[in-house]
Amino acid sequence: MQILKDRIQTQGKIMPGSILNVGAFLNQQVDVDLYNEIGKEFARRFSGAPVSRILTIEASGIGIACVTAQYFHVPVVFARKFRAKNLDINLYSAEVTSYTHGVDYTITVPKAYLHPEDSVLLIDDFLANGCALEGLIALTKTAGARLAGAGVVIEKGFQQGGQRIREAGIRLESLAVIRSMSPEKGIIFE
Repeated sequence: MQILKDRIQTQGKIMPGSILNVGAFLNQQVDVDLYNEIGKEFARRFSGAPVSRILTIEASGIGIACVTAQYFHVPVVFARKFRAKNLDINLYSAEVTSYTHGVDYTITVPKAYLHPEDSVLLIDDFLANGCALEGLIALTKTAGARLAGAGVVIEKGFQQGGQRIREAGIRLESLAVIRSMSPEKGIIFE
């Protein structure tokens, strides 16, 4: 998706530890027009897949999932990283390690929002080591739902997450795959 790659090249900032900061347009300050193009592209790529729910993880994935969901006309469910006092006690849960934050989370989704008859499309902003997607996959499987696939805005192809997800037989569509990045050479896409 060229418009996305152009924005990554011009506004993305490479940080220590192989972190890519795209806060200027993707996950801190939101470019709604770009989100709309991202949602359209996910809808195009998954047009033949039956999708009854979109599942994401808080917080950066929610906006992207919502825009994508408008093209499928389905609800968005998001996994919480922290348990709120007002949540139902009947929850699906999975363990996730955040690459960016270096923190372990137990993500949860109320059982009332994810059903065995669902066909679930996972949507997230980044894929590095794959832990967030693996947690969402675990929630989907625990619910007995079908996995339609996973859509990721930016995949760090030089890390192992995408490879593990694909080797597990899951359809993965990444809109921009970064082959390498460094302050000296910049960002190189596959």
